Amino acid sequence: MIPQATVDQILDAARIEEVVSDFVTLRRRGASLVACCPFHNEKTPSFYVTPSKGIFKCFGCGKAGSAVGFIMEHEHCSYVEALKYLAKKYHIEVQEREDSPEELAQKQKSESLMLVSDFAQKFFSDNLKTAEGRALGLQYLHSRGLDDNTIARFGLGWAPSAKSALADAAIAAGFKAEYLIETGLCIRYDDGRLVDRFHERVMFPIHSVSGRVIAFSGRTLKSDTNIAKYVNSPETPIYVKSRALYGLYLAKASIARYDRCYLAEGNVDVVSMHQLGIDNVLASCGTSLTEEQIRIIKKFTENVTVMYDGDKAGIHAALRAIGMILKEGMNVRLLLFPDGDDPDSYCRKHTLEEVRSFIASNEEDFLSYMIRVNPLGDGDPLKRAKLINDIADTIALIPDAVKRSVYLSSAAQQLGIEANVILDRISSTKNRLMEEEAKLEERRRRRTEAGLDPDFDAQSPGADQQLPQKAEQLSMDALLVNKAVAPAEKDLLFFMLTHGTEVLDFETDSDYYSGSENDKPLVAEFIRMALEEGNEFLNPALESTYLAYMEAYDEGYSQEEILHRLINSPDRKVAFVAAELSIERYQLTVKAFEDALTTTSTWLVMYVPRAILCYHESRLNYSISELRGQLAQSSDIDRQERILQEMMSLQAALAKVKAKLGR
Repeated sequence: MIPQATVDQILDAARIEEVVSDFVTLRRRGASLVACCPFHNEKTPSFYVTPSKGIFKCFGCGKAGSAVGFIMEHEHCSYVEALKYLAKKYHIEVQEREDSPEELAQKQKSESLMLVSDFAQKFFSDNLKTAEGRALGLQYLHSRGLDDNTIARFGLGWAPSAKSALADAAIAAGFKAEYLIETGLCIRYDDGRLVDRFHERVMFPIHSVSGRVIAFSGRTLKSDTNIAKYVNSPETPIYVKSRALYGLYLAKASIARYDRCYLAEGNVDVVSMHQLGIDNVLASCGTSLTEEQIRIIKKFTENVTVMYDGDKAGIHAALRAIGMILKEGMNVRLLLFPDGDDPDSYCRKHTLEEVRSFIASNEEDFLSYMIRVNPLGDGDPLKRAKLINDIADTIALIPDAVKRSVYLSSAAQQLGIEANVILDRISSTKNRLMEEEAKLEERRRRRTEAGLDPDFDAQSPGADQQLPQKAEQLSMDALLVNKAVAPAEKDLLFFMLTHGTEVLDFETDSDYYSGSENDKPLVAEFIRMALEEGNEFLNPALESTYLAYMEAYDEGYSQEEILHRLINSPDRKVAFVAAELSIERYQLTVKAFEDALTTTSTWLVMYVPRAILCYHESRLNYSISELRGQLAQSSDIDRQERILQEMMSLQAALAKVKAKLGR
């Protein structure tokens, strides 16, 4: 068994477009990538990869799934073998063993820390509504030009001045002090007192890629230089600074759609740009940019524009970021704002069109940027030589030979120096980097060998002779055992997988209005209430997917987390169904509906209840058909009468459903 932590690491590292592009040539089409399907012969591409969802789907043969599912289909291997394939591709060590009691306890602890963090975010957010919060925190946020919708969207809040306000509230709510301490939210003094780490600060929650709160950054409003302007959560089992990016959860869809990421320095920069309408922007979480953060960004785009301040520190950070981004095979451009401005202040002074125009006119490639911020006209030959060497060393980091060659020619032209001179430096630098990487790999290998689990023996007899298991060939048609009710069941799952945690905002005169504005149902809960408990779906694969969804829903996972769990489920039928139905299969129809209506909310209010009625209609028709068969086979008069009575009852119910459907 592969430890769950390793499975999570593999799934987080695997980029669907990278995995698929090892086998087919992908071309961008909007927010998706397309190719001719590798699973069947075709001349017109119908194979789509959606990086933001981590899903592939062929509209020709119907195959769909995640990166794991693709490897299983293409390489005809099992789920575990596909995980091992991806682990090897992304250089992740796999040690198979049973979860120890300690590992199980660690999983439970991580979930507890997440729940404590969620509670803290709601506590800080609620405190913006107190007299102190309104006078200090809310007033500050409004003074920075942030409106209430943006404040709520980012979950911003206020940590009260009382030194143990959060601790007291959390303990009263039943949370353990040990978890408050381990999340870094609270500190235990020597005298036993439990006090808050954050107090009298504006709070910025930091989310995971899937949207769960994992840490906080608190800004003081005091001008006292002896007080730290920002206080950040320490690293915890659920928060590793080098792997977190502020705003990624809200930005990732736009980053994939626009195929570009804007990288800012501060939290407020991110929030202000999102509010203005530029929502493919994020920031590193109180640390210098790291390789892990860049690789996370690469999951969504290969194009990054660095937006740092134009002061000395900002320029130094930008130059450092250039090399790191290029080394990952990505494309980098840079943008400096006018003196005295940063993204936040500039966005508050200008309209969306003006900001977009400024970005388009002023962002530049790294070569032009490096030459511009290091002018050659001061006549110092040593400075000139250093600049040429720095540029050559930067170009050497680019893994793509064609890009290296293009930048080499451009650098020689702009610097007024022979290309061969720069090429010699590039070759020398590449050789040095390769030697350093080889030494690093050797050190990693030795450390790994020294720390191997003694119960795991990779060289056990016969280990290399095990034959790969053939992957189960899945198709939606083959999975459906009851074709009569399948369309209605698939429609219900479609709504759950795409909009399950959205509110159904019924009007007060609707038959479905709950009677309270504070008790509006979510899509998934509304569908569950409408189905028969214990016999929700007649198709087992759809039933398993439904139950897996509701299990994760009941455990409090977000919509994205639920979908991620399902499409990467070891149950390949669940994974296939989730991937198949989470894609907008009826794109043209859905788009026509949405274009004709005001909002998605209105669309859901109209079509979720209708989908439920269609489901009940199909179930009633199926039951009546079954009874007809029983009636034809029965020779018992009493039994025939009972069957007829039951049929009449079902037909009456069917007539009511049809009337509601307008049929």
